[in-house]
Amino acid sequence: MSQKTIYIKDLINGLRIRDVFLIADAQVRESKNGPFWNLRLQDYSGSVEAKIWSPLSQAFTSLETGMFVIAGGMIGSFRDQPQLTIEQLEILDPDQCELEISDFLPSSHQKPEEMMQELEYMVAEHMVHPPWKKFCRKVLNDDEIHKRLLCATGAKTVHHAYVGGLLEHTLSVAKLCMSICDNYPHIDRQVVLAAAIFHDLGKAWELTGGLKNDYTDEGRLLGHIHIGVEVLEPFLQKSKDLDEKLKLHFKHLILSHHGEYEFGAPKRPKTPEAFILHFADNIDAKMNTIFAELDKLDGTDSNWTPYQRFLDRYLYKSEKSPNENNIKSDKKKSEAQCSLPLKV
Repeated sequence: MSQKTIYIKDLINGLRIRDVFLIADAQVRESKNGPFWNLRLQDYSGSVEAKIWSPLSQAFTSLETGMFVIAGGMIGSFRDQPQLTIEQLEILDPDQCELEISDFLPSSHQKPEEMMQELEYMVAEHMVHPPWKKFCRKVLNDDEIHKRLLCATGAKTVHHAYVGGLLEHTLSVAKLCMSICDNYPHIDRQVVLAAAIFHDLGKAWELTGGLKNDYTDEGRLLGHIHIGVEVLEPFLQKSKDLDEKLKLHFKHLILSHHGEYEFGAPKRPKTPEAFILHFADNIDAKMNTIFAELDKLDGTDSNWTPYQRFLDRYLYKSEKSPNENNIKSDKKKSEAQCSLPLKV
């Protein structure tokens, strides 16, 4: 068994389970009956405390954060929270199991493979200059880059900080850029799209992803902008048909997409295309953060979020205007139902 069927959000008192979980925390503690394991098990829907009591606890000399396990036992309750008493435990080798990482970690609502396909469709649609199209396809289809992009997070904590978050952010920024370009016909939409697709590529090396999602040594020492340019440089060097001035402009967009020096930009935007990428990137990052915080108000009596340090303000969940199309549709349905002959 390696496929999940039961999720933590569905656990109730008295339920007997046997399923796959990710260990989010593991500690050995002492009780009067001997040593026991105090675990926190996780899947995408949340986490649950779990105990392995003696003597079974002594069968496991090493349990660590990040391990995948099959845990079997009974769900009880402790301080009004579900707690699993583990009666069976099997440690899994993730390389030998077909596990979906999105089952265990917060993930994008869109499947990474589908988002990658959308990016490829955008390249096919908007890239009319063959060297640009060839360059983008070469990068996206590189085995190492493709593998990293599918599971990369968009940030450590602030926006898109979940599996598939980098692709979700990339796709959204690319779409925003193309919409803005529609309003300004003199813009070089091809260089904008190329830079939008690869502006945060370095984050796939800057962050570890996974349960801890911490910065790598490379990420702390260089940062994702520098890493991204380094990863892209060999592909640019091999793109002999791509004009050197186009390559230069492309790299400027990557280097300036944070906008200002105080926000980590090595260079400030100096072309219309660079400004478009910067503002689209900023809009999507802010919107993702805002929506995530407002969603936390669901099921509460408040319309105000706690103070948001990254946005330097409180956020308000406003009343939405009626959707006239939905109102008309509901009215037509109601009228149609009233006109039906009564059954006797």
